[in-house]
Amino acid sequence: VAIVGRSGSGKTTLLNLLQQFYRPSSGKVMIDGFDLSAVDLRSLRSQLGVVPQSPDIFSGTIRQNIAIAHPEASLNEVVKAAETAGAHEFISRFPLGYDTVIGETGVRISGGQKQRIAIARALLSQPSILIFDEATSSLDAESERNVQQNMQEILKDRTAILVAHRLSTVRNADRILVLDEGKVVEQGTHQELLQEEGLYHHLVSEQACL
Repeated sequence: VAIVGRSGSGKTTLLNLLQQFYRPSSGKVMIDGFDLSAVDLRSLRSQLGVVPQSPDIFSGTIRQNIAIAHPEASLNEVVKAAETAGAHEFISRFPLGYDTVIGETGVRISGGQKQRIAIARALLSQPSILIFDEATSSLDAESERNVQQNMQEILKDRTAILVAHRLSTVRNADRILVLDEGKVVEQGTHQELLQEEGLYHHLVSEQACL
C-alpha cells in the first residue's frame, strides 16, 4: 500500500497512529482485525520494520549499524539483508568491508548509502510489516532502480506501507491511498487513479512521471 499526498495532508500522522506513538481521538486503528490500542506496544513494534527518511547512523562498524537491534545476527545474515537492500556492493568497496567504521568517528557515507543501511537494518528484523517513510528520497536514480528491482524479495511474505513524495516509486503498488487535508480522497492502482484525473493525476503531472 502506498500513501501519497501534498505536504501536510496527514501522511506522517497516519504512520504515527500505526506505530501507536499516539492514539486516535475517535475511531480505531486495526491490523488483521486487532484493535492496536489493545495490543502490547513491544509486541506491535517487534512486528514493524521502519525505514525513515533520515535514518540514524551510529559510530561503529557497518555490521554493527545493520545489526543494532540484533547484535546476535551472524555475518551471513547481515550480508543477506544488505544484498537485498542494495547495500552490499558499496560496502564491499571499502577495504574493511562490513568492519568499516562509519558515523561521527569513521568514514563518511552518502545519504543514499545511509538509507540502504537502514533498509538492511529493517530487513534483518524479519518484520511482518515494513514501513518506508520517504525511504528512497536520497537515492540516486541507479540506486533507486536497484532497490526497486529487489522489492519483490524485500516484500516477500510481508505487508508494506510506502509513504512517498516521488510518485515514480509507487507505480507498482497494489493500492495507492491519496490523502488531502487528513482524509483519503482517492484510492486505487496507478492506472486507475490516472484515469480518474483527480488529485493523483494532478500530482503525477506536476512531477512529469506519466
